[in-house]
Amino acid sequence: MASKSIVLPPLVPYPRLSWRSNMLPEEWEACLDAWISLTEAHLAIPSPDFVRISAKDESLPNFLASYFAETALSHDENSLANSSTTKRLRKQAYLLFHRLVGVDKSPESLLRWEVLADVCKVYGKEKGSKVTTLVWSKHSSIIEGSLGSVKSLLTEELDAGIKGDLKGSEIQLRRLNQLLHASPEAASFFMAGDDFVDALISCYKLMNPPLRKVIISTIYLCIIGLTEGPNPRFSSLVDQLYSLSAAAEAHKKGPTNVNDSLVAELVTVTPVLKQLQQRIDASGSGSSRAKSVIATLQGFRKPGGSGRPLRLVKKKTDKGKGLADTDNHENSGVHVHQMSLISQVQDLFPDLGSGFIVKLLEEYNDNTEEVISHLLDGSLPPSLNNADRHEEFELPNEPSSSHADLVLHSTPPQLPTRRNIFDDDELDQLTVDASRLHFGRRNPDQTADDVLQDRSTAPNKAAILSALAAFDSDDDERDDTYDVADVGGTVDSANPEESNPENNSQQSAHDETLFRAYKSSPSIFARDATTRRSKERAAIRQDTGMTDEALEGWAVMLSRDPRQMRRLETRFATFKGEQTSLESTSWKAVEGEEDGNGNGNRSRGGRIRGQGRGGRGGRGGGGRGNGNVAGTSGDKETDVARQRKEANKGSRANHNRREGRARKMARGGFPG
Repeated sequence: MASKSIVLPPLVPYPRLSWRSNMLPEEWEACLDAWISLTEAHLAIPSPDFVRISAKDESLPNFLASYFAETALSHDENSLANSSTTKRLRKQAYLLFHRLVGVDKSPESLLRWEVLADVCKVYGKEKGSKVTTLVWSKHSSIIEGSLGSVKSLLTEELDAGIKGDLKGSEIQLRRLNQLLHASPEAASFFMAGDDFVDALISCYKLMNPPLRKVIISTIYLCIIGLTEGPNPRFSSLVDQLYSLSAAAEAHKKGPTNVNDSLVAELVTVTPVLKQLQQRIDASGSGSSRAKSVIATLQGFRKPGGSGRPLRLVKKKTDKGKGLADTDNHENSGVHVHQMSLISQVQDLFPDLGSGFIVKLLEEYNDNTEEVISHLLDGSLPPSLNNADRHEEFELPNEPSSSHADLVLHSTPPQLPTRRNIFDDDELDQLTVDASRLHFGRRNPDQTADDVLQDRSTAPNKAAILSALAAFDSDDDERDDTYDVADVGGTVDSANPEESNPENNSQQSAHDETLFRAYKSSPSIFARDATTRRSKERAAIRQDTGMTDEALEGWAVMLSRDPRQMRRLETRFATFKGEQTSLESTSWKAVEGEEDGNGNGNRSRGGRIRGQGRGGRGGRGGGGRGNGNVAGTSGDKETDVARQRKEANKGSRANHNRREGRARKMARGGFPG
């Protein structure tokens, strides 16, 4: 009879993060102690009384639902998550929830898919799978109704494309993935039929990277879920794989990019095909049908997309400005390159903490596919299997204790102030009227029509008319083209190079000395120590008074300036008048050539006589002598050449022009 008199106070809902941040630590600890005491009291009630008292207490479902939701939302932000009191409350909440859903008449508010998804995220796959299996075994109709409503809603929104609520669908899918990861029954429920999968494939065509990422995670978890549980559904799995293969083939025939499809991305970034092959082989139910469809899907893998990408890690250079703590320095930079790998694993396992994922990556050499495979198979080593899966990675914040003592310095002088034209004005002296100050436009509502209608600032019409009357349009402007004062200064026609004849003669003498030395031996101007100590270099330095650098620079500039080289060669040529004869520069035939050779002379136009255009032999070119029409009068060969001058012009149509002119003149025409 004593048990009938048990009366426990109600539990208040778990507050939001914004409320918790405004509470003092002492107040928060008192709330945690109160919740722990009440949950322990409910767990201590015997089973018959638990059904009568706790199962009918409306405050328990409200507290548990709010606790799971807020803990899941602030899973990575709660600074008190590692305290002993928080861990104790977390354990008591799980035990109380497990006991409530295990009774025949559980509160329906705890059987919604949102609560189950939050439980799976907070407690991980192992504990979440136990709870979901219990719910499906005792309350399958209720959970199917909850999942059916969200399935139809997501299918409708995803099929709507850009007209649907894409952001809301992304949030719903991200939350649903927690349940799909831990519950094979939920994955099988969503894979039943083709409407949900077709909606995912259709919505993936939209260029929405965050939503695409969530869709890949959803379809991956649904496919893997068909192979898990006590009764894997391999026949349904093969049917779904055939549907994905058909969708990929249809996308391949379309106008869009072949690699920009859900199937190509799925088989490239996730180890889904490898996992399916291993699980089918392990079950012993492998068939040629399953192997063929897996091989077909393997062909849609993106080129170069398999394997873990190599990332270059740029290490910070130690500039030696202080004594660094070696341990802290290594711990703070060793995991920087793993941030992207951690995000890849957390996309599929959001309940895992970053610290636990770092341990997994270190165990499997940063291979995300191997990490995901072991997590799905539950084949982690004992050291990792018993570790805290919610552990967060924290960078060390403790400063190094080995810093050198700071040296005292005198106060640096005050920086000079800059002055401008606005100094000491009314705004600088703060004497301006506050009514004249405004942000932005003085009158934001004023339009262009208002400005045109406002005549207060318009110019005076009388002033404009008087200015026009004073203007004489017939008055020519003065032509100041040749005014020296207006040109901008006179031009000095003197040659600045001839202003100092002594300097010019001295420079000319130096140039001659340097040029003759350069022409005799350019190695004198080499830029090495041996040449600088040589006698030849010393003689040049003494003659010119120039340094070694100036001499070497002069030689370098001369070698780079061919025009200067030619100019100096012209000025300082070594010609002294010893030339006694002038050689002919025109071409003449070699004496002794036969007269019958047509190559001996050139006809007009520069061709060799006896040769026609295009390399063919000329007409009538052979057998000519070596006479010249410009030779000495009375010479036999010259006379013959003059007689035969017009002989071969018929080949060039000169006779036609000559005869045509003769006929024209005979008819009485005039020349020209």
